[in-house]
Amino acid sequence: MFKLIWRNTIRHPLRASLTVAGMAVAVLAFALLRTMVAAWYAGVEGASPTRLVTRNAISLIYPLPMAYLVKIQAVPGVEAVVYGNWFGGVYKDEKQFFPVFSVDPLRPYFAIYPEYLMPVDQKLAFFQDRRGAAAGRALANRYGWRLGDSIILKGNIYPGEWQFILRAIYTGAESTTDEGRFYFHWEYLNESLKKSADSRADQVSWFTIKVARPELAPQVAAAVDATFKNSLAETITETEKAFYLGFVSMTETILLAIQVVSWVVIGVILVVLANTMAMSARERLGEYAVLKTMGFKAPHLVVLILGESLLLAAAGGLVGLSLTFPAVFVFKSQLGQYFRVMPLTRETLTLGLVVALAVGLLAALFPAWRAARVSIAEALRKVG
Repeated sequence: MFKLIWRNTIRHPLRASLTVAGMAVAVLAFALLRTMVAAWYAGVEGASPTRLVTRNAISLIYPLPMAYLVKIQAVPGVEAVVYGNWFGGVYKDEKQFFPVFSVDPLRPYFAIYPEYLMPVDQKLAFFQDRRGAAAGRALANRYGWRLGDSIILKGNIYPGEWQFILRAIYTGAESTTDEGRFYFHWEYLNESLKKSADSRADQVSWFTIKVARPELAPQVAAAVDATFKNSLAETITETEKAFYLGFVSMTETILLAIQVVSWVVIGVILVVLANTMAMSARERLGEYAVLKTMGFKAPHLVVLILGESLLLAAAGGLVGLSLTFPAVFVFKSQLGQYFRVMPLTRETLTLGLVVALAVGLLAALFPAWRAARVSIAEALRKVG
């Protein structure tokens, strides 16, 4: 039976090749689009249930007084508190974008982020140099940075030229860890703001809180917000996952559109493959009649048609999935400033193969049903 399926599949080499190529392109596009959606959610999936983020209740763009630090540390259940500022800044030109944060490395900032791995000697060098900076491995590789390099950023939120010395390069503990960030000392920023009498001195964008156990997170969040209720800068404290989801929700429509397009692509190739199988079945009605006279039953014909369709779909799916790996690498190298993590997960690959096989099955249903039901006399009358 398999020999018949194989010979039917390669009977028209050009048609089979084009069908496999179309399926491969469709599966490749499907996997890439799903990977882009996963990249958007990479920060959400990597969030820790033991970390909370406290920000201004109005918006993240409104800062919080540094004086809140001591009061947050006094809340029961809080193990550690660190803080940071979104710096912005431009490296060379506006196209060279990467996230820049000012943090307090002397506090246990990187201790509550165990996914950021940094050699001890580099960490000490970073801590001891007020103008020191730490960058992710992917970011350093992107610009060819080496330890000791001087890096100048042009401030947009905080005007002026800011010079840093790269003292540390961190790596991610997981493949989904963001290695495209740039960190420097909050004190360096704050001292400069004080010298220029900037009103933003002694203020931070957020506080990150480490709790001992995930189940303590709701009560700690409620206690922190209650502490600053009716103050000039009320707070919202939420889990790190909820904090990241707030950013993702801003592009929810785009994500929905991408997901819809990924399924539309599969729908198009379903129609193409169904048309191919319908043409093949119509051309072979006479052959099916001969097979029936030789003793082949309807289930045998169904297996022949389903086998051919599934073989074409599986071949296209496997080719498309194999092309996904270099395609993701190219996309990541070209769009690294926007998608710093592009996780090609096992779930995406499995879904791509399952979808390809499902398309092959659905495309063969009607031709198989028609071939199984047609009578011998009627099939022999069909010409062309």
